[in-house]
Amino acid sequence: MTRHCWKCGTEWNFPVNPGRGETCAKCRADLRACVNCVSYDRSAAHQCRDRRADPEMDKHAGNFCEYFEFVKRKFTPPSSDGSREASARNDFKKLFGD
Repeated sequence: MTRHCWKCGTEWNFPVNPGRGETCAKCRADLRACVNCVSYDRSAAHQCRDRRADPEMDKHAGNFCEYFEFVKRKFTPPSSDGSREASARNDFKKLFGD
């Protein structure tokens, strides 16, 4: 479990959260973005579990949320073709023998 860039997986080795406008050294993606926050949840209202936070429209862009906390997780590369979702569905089907 590491703190890393949501786009390329470059590890964030500093003990503090990234600042506003902080970008990944490798791919230049915003690090202080909703997709890197512990409160980010695709199934929650406005895709955020923190009710105090103002809704952000672009979850991949840097923002000014004062409740941002960098999440620690295993890196899984983002997919634009939906293969991650398809893989999860196949694993679920295998679990129940479908």
